[in-house]
Amino acid sequence: MEIISKQDLELFRIRILSDIGKMLEANLNHSTNDFGWLRSKAIRKMMNISPATLQNLRVTGKIRFKKVQGSYYYSKDDLQKLFEDEN
Repeated sequence: MEIISKQDLELFRIRILSDIGKMLEANLNHSTNDFGWLRSKAIRKMMNISPATLQNLRVTGKIRFKKVQGSYYYSKDDLQKLFEDEN
């Protein structure tokens, strides 16, 4: 028989929460891309813009966004419309 300490249980809890968080994030990333939402990093790379520029577009209401667990997701349709209007 093996004795389990409170520290063992705490480490187990942290590991389980971490694994669940990774699964949820992977699922969220997959589903948001399917519905036309992209993460900040992908948008900045695609458009070759700085984080401040993207923030400015968000703050001024030019593009829709969602904030999920500290990450921003942007509407691909809004970005296409924004740049169609500028051309």
